[in-house]
Amino acid sequence: MSPPAEDLTERFDPIECLDERIRSRAAAERPLAPGRYLEVQGAERSLTIPLGDEVLHIGRGLSADVRLDENSVSRRHAILLPRPAAPRILDDRSSNGTLVNGRRVTQADLSDGDVILIGRVPLRYLEV
Repeated sequence: MSPPAEDLTERFDPIECLDERIRSRAAAERPLAPGRYLEVQGAERSLTIPLGDEVLHIGRGLSADVRLDENSVSRRHAILLPRPAAPRILDDRSSNGTLVNGRRVTQADLSDGDVILIGRVPLRYLEV
């Protein structure tokens, strides 16, 4: 008798991929103060990472501002540029690409609710 398919599926919690310093900076409670955020939805909870006015490097490397410890994430995966009208996400020549709302992009302006896929880690862009 073969095991059920659910036993073969690896359980993946994106929050566990976050570097500890980002987890400690992220907020688990709502409502949020007005601003821009990246939301990481885990199995049991969601965390929101406040975005400032600095360029944000996202990747698996130790120098990344948002470090995601996941093999599908490149060391230098993406760059988030803050801009007054709308922040822009840039793929940083990653191996697996950067997707916004299911489409592979080299760069894209973000709108409230957009889902950014970094490797297999989904991040939701929020404006409050």
